[in-house]
Amino acid sequence: MTSQNIMSPILNPQDQILCALDTDDLGKAAALAKNLAPHIGGVKLGLEFFGAHGPQGFKEIAALGMPIFLDLKLYDIPNTVAKAVKSLMPLAPLMMTIHTSGGADMMSKAAKAAAGAAAELGCARPLMIGVTILTSMDESNLKDIGYNSNMPSQVLKLAKLAKQSGLDGVVCSPLEIEMIKQECGKDFILVVPGIRPSGSNAGDQKRIMTPEQAIKKGADYLVIGRPITKADDPVRSAQNIIKEMS
Repeated sequence: MTSQNIMSPILNPQDQILCALDTDDLGKAAALAKNLAPHIGGVKLGLEFFGAHGPQGFKEIAALGMPIFLDLKLYDIPNTVAKAVKSLMPLAPLMMTIHTSGGADMMSKAAKAAAGAAAELGCARPLMIGVTILTSMDESNLKDIGYNSNMPSQVLKLAKLAKQSGLDGVVCSPLEIEMIKQECGKDFILVVPGIRPSGSNAGDQKRIMTPEQAIKKGADYLVIGRPITKADDPVRSAQNIIKEMS
């Protein structure tokens, strides 16, 4: 199956920022989303938030008018992932993630499930994004779990498989942006965590880059959490990042 991509959007710097609301506190997440809504492109809700609040919590954040990146990193047998994707479609996220290491059949069925459910519901299909190798991992971690390829080779292998399987793009570290764009094309969407503004603490991220560097290399979306959410003034922090990107 070849990729049936939604064309890679032409975005301004503001729209390229997805703020990671990695919290189980619904009130805190809602307050951040409301304050940041005029300034950034959307928010990311992941396992911590969704595990605590589920679809209803998602709807409460969506009601604030923010596009949502639903980052659940689905990974199971193909039919189970396809059914999970279909069950999430009424939420109408901007994008959702599945693990590329689940294989071509899993990714293909997930992409088809999203397209089919969108047609049934009469809504836009979310961008289907494959997770390659987590940005918290380095070469030694890769070897620990049995991969013999080096990090760039393994990430590229998974990205190419994702495209062949019908996904719209992948999550990758900033260090792999240029390589994937060259091999998979400019319209293959890259969602990039591991973004740290100049002077920020790396935290648990190991493959990192500044926003300006990542955008210059070709990132489509930047996932940024703590540098915004833990700042004394999250809005000002987001604005400063946008200036750095520009």
